Amino acid sequence: MVTQSLPLLDLTRFRTDRARFLTDLRHAAHEIGFFYVTGHGVPESLMSEMFTAARRFFALPLADRLAIENIHSPQFRGYTRTGQEHTGGTPDWREQLDVGPERVPVQTGPDDPVWLRLIGPNQWPAAFPDLRATTLAWQAELLRTSLEILRALAASLNQPETYFNEWFDDEAAHHLKIVHYPGTADSLQGVGAHKDYGYLALLQQDTIGGLQVQSPTGTWIDATPIPGTFVVNIGEMLEIATNGYLTATPHRVQTPPPGTDRISIPFFLSPRLDAVITPLHLPEELATHARGITQDEANPLLATYGENALIGWLRSHPPVARRWWPDLTNTS
Repeated sequence: MVTQSLPLLDLTRFRTDRARFLTDLRHAAHEIGFFYVTGHGVPESLMSEMFTAARRFFALPLADRLAIENIHSPQFRGYTRTGQEHTGGTPDWREQLDVGPERVPVQTGPDDPVWLRLIGPNQWPAAFPDLRATTLAWQAELLRTSLEILRALAASLNQPETYFNEWFDDEAAHHLKIVHYPGTADSLQGVGAHKDYGYLALLQQDTIGGLQVQSPTGTWIDATPIPGTFVVNIGEMLEIATNGYLTATPHRVQTPPPGTDRISIPFFLSPRLDAVITPLHLPEELATHARGITQDEANPLLATYGENALIGWLRSHPPVARRWWPDLTNTS
């Protein structure tokens, strides 16, 4: 299939025009793995407030942002300076704030899975205390929306809507990023080509484009911003769960030109860290089109989500890994 744009789906049709909506959703998720969604019910006022809060955060003095730098967090939470996160081994030209569920750190023993150490609190800027409430309200709305999309995907695969519920209780490991891409004339990657390792990602982007999605033919499709929508993509856990009928699609971000910048706020729907993903039983008419799980020696897909997540964090944030995870990085 060759396409130059991403499908646009109205989520309200899941309840009002179910059969045709599920057909459209299944087509978009199987053929491309990316689509826009409207009719999501997230208040426009909250979407606007989230962008305003993001710009206010990145306008803080550097010292205030560095006070919550992620080097202080074993859970990789907090602020990351431009060029400090890596994708494909290359620095990304972006600064960001990573936020996860507000949790108490787990005291682990020698026999516990190491990924339990990913559980812990967020860091919030003392110079901007209102950021916490706005961000957590936005996070709750995106969690609600992404779970509805996940229910629709289950139904589109001829499964009960509740099929994936087992791993999405109060211990689920969803997280979000508030990202700022500074404009530059240099040939730098905003984010290098990669796949997401959770179930779904929902992206709120501003009016400045930059996200590109790899088509089945290998060309790159611009995910041009559409006001009021989220860009949704399939993650690696859904690829495992569907034996590749749904495939996590490579995507990247181009840096904005000089004199401008870009704000992007992705939310990643992820299960409990102890979730073990097993393939579901697809109807024969779908199973015959399953591609199998992607085999990539540089990025093996593991069935336990906590293992996948930890590998991704360690690979993306070397300074944090060296400080807090020396037992896994062979450093001290």
